[in-house]
Amino acid sequence: MLGSVRFTTAGTLVFIIARALGHSLAITRKQFINAVIAGFFFLAYGNGVFVWALRYVDTGFAALLASLQPLAVLLIMRLIQRKRIKPRTMAGVILGLAGMYILISQQQIMTKEGSVLGILMIISCVLSWSGASVFTAQAHMHKNFFINSGYQMLTAGATMALASFTLGEEWKSPLAWSSGTVWSMVCLVLFGSIAAFTSFNYLLKIIATEKVATSAYVNPVIALFLGWYFLDEVITLQSMIAAVVLLTGVYFINTRKVR
Repeated sequence: MLGSVRFTTAGTLVFIIARALGHSLAITRKQFINAVIAGFFFLAYGNGVFVWALRYVDTGFAALLASLQPLAVLLIMRLIQRKRIKPRTMAGVILGLAGMYILISQQQIMTKEGSVLGILMIISCVLSWSGASVFTAQAHMHKNFFINSGYQMLTAGATMALASFTLGEEWKSPLAWSSGTVWSMVCLVLFGSIAAFTSFNYLLKIIATEKVATSAYVNPVIALFLGWYFLDEVITLQSMIAAVVLLTGVYFINTRKVR
């Protein structure tokens, strides 16, 4: 429900801003279909199922798993585009897999009820988001990245509303939300969706897809800190070691040797 409200609101605001700036919202059938596909795998599945998985795992742990995104993008590009994997990148892949093993092998995590399901859900979301990144970089989309993001968010919002009704969720008026929920929604709409997601779509069209995934450097560190500070989540020594190994692997994947 909250995901549907978030993306529908953000998409609507994007369209209002675009029209106020004098841009046309006209879109071809092919562009619309591509926007629906991208919106589903980015937001409805990639984001929606990820949030659902947080019922079973801590936020910091989930963010560390999500830092595998550059590795997933690279492997998908290798399978689809036959892009050659260089030795330096291969070292990054190995470190990434080692970091993931260190992370998920923690006994206190694996013994939690539903933890395995949560981990599998998050990994599937990483693959969904990574596949959508590769697709969007190559697909025929609306030439205005801002409007393109709006279509993706609106169609994803509709998909999540359908999923919510299918699952029997109880819909509540925003007037009945707690102040924390309201402020979280405001931040997600303005910064997470309108600012960050539209920037992400823009970058996919102008630089290499694997480079766009470098946000994975920053997100886990922020999420670990916020989870510890606000939710009293425990940061274990093993998680810290896994974080260093994972992010080192991501660094190797996304950097080139300077001659």
